[in-house]
Amino acid sequence: MEEVKINLPKLGESILSATVVQWFKKVGDHVQLDEPLLEVSTDKVNSEIPSPVSGVLKAILAGPDEELQVGEALAIISTAAGAHAAPAPSISHPAKTDSSDMRDFFSPGLLRLAKEKGISLEEMERISGTGDGGRLTKKDLEAHCEKKPCTAKPACSAMPRPSLPAGDVERVKMTGMRKAIADNMVRSFYEAPHASLITEVDVTDILKLIQNKKEEFLAKYQAKLTITSFVVKAITKALQEFPFINSSLEEDTIVLKRYINLGIAVSVEQGLMVPVIKNCQSMGIASLAKAISDLSTKARSNKLTPDDISGGTISLTNFGMSGVLIGVPIIRYPEVAIVGVGAIHKKVVPMENDALVVRSFMHISLTFDHRVLDGMYGCGFLGALKKHIEADLNIE
Repeated sequence: MEEVKINLPKLGESILSATVVQWFKKVGDHVQLDEPLLEVSTDKVNSEIPSPVSGVLKAILAGPDEELQVGEALAIISTAAGAHAAPAPSISHPAKTDSSDMRDFFSPGLLRLAKEKGISLEEMERISGTGDGGRLTKKDLEAHCEKKPCTAKPACSAMPRPSLPAGDVERVKMTGMRKAIADNMVRSFYEAPHASLITEVDVTDILKLIQNKKEEFLAKYQAKLTITSFVVKAITKALQEFPFINSSLEEDTIVLKRYINLGIAVSVEQGLMVPVIKNCQSMGIASLAKAISDLSTKARSNKLTPDDISGGTISLTNFGMSGVLIGVPIIRYPEVAIVGVGAIHKKVVPMENDALVVRSFMHISLTFDHRVLDGMYGCGFLGALKKHIEADLNIE
């Protein structure tokens, strides 16, 4: 008889934790090799965790909404023949009572919460669990703590929430993805001193080109010709002239990337996903348009893989799609810059012969890590980006 502990695997570069979304199996179920066991979410994407062995699911060590670090235990699978015929043991009320043994029966996330709340292992043993096989869940522990005064952490002795009439407020718990996004944004904002620059770009000629070529382009390449493709191409060219924008900071070392992996923010139900177009430096407008379309479709249908959202070197967010003219986004750690694109708007401008004409413009912002880049370097990049958007109208 052999018991195999299933740990949270590394799901991608820079992903250190994940939150359990749902289990596809329950305690006592037979599991095949590579069969999906559960779904977890990160700040980047939801992923299914397959079973590395065949056997019977003996214990679930982390329930829905529990956050775990990479390498922490998810479950125990018994590979013994016939083990599935026996009823699954209760993992929250085991026969062993030694505290060192008890730790194997509670998830790491549950143990962290118990420590914060001042709940001992012995006290955890006495709490009735509502999970599979009587497993103690996070909700069970929180409910237990609300019924008694907690003593270990200041958070437990915080001032009580003010009494409010029913219906006047609604408390919405953050999803695992939303919480992970929030944690990453806070880390980036406070670790990297942000600075931002904004320029205005004339996109009149690009819009005319798109209008004239969109049907021919769609028939030829099976992808829509959009202004985003031109912006991505222009960013790629400008980065080759100003390579420090396409870098990351590791302690006191600036890591320059010779490849350009550009992440494009896509709005989905849970928040923002940022799928990454790899090696933009070797792609033309047609390839970029197809990559943008494919990744956007995968993001909105929840079919992105960890590889689709990893390895970014710089990001682009288009808040102009919602009608916003100007925005100052937060850098995505560990990148050192992010480009923001505003809504297209028309205005009257004087030409060289003093004639007044109506042209189409949009604002583009650059937010950068001031530890790595100076303002003049950022100005140079924005100038190059503006030049390439306005002048490069080649779609081949």
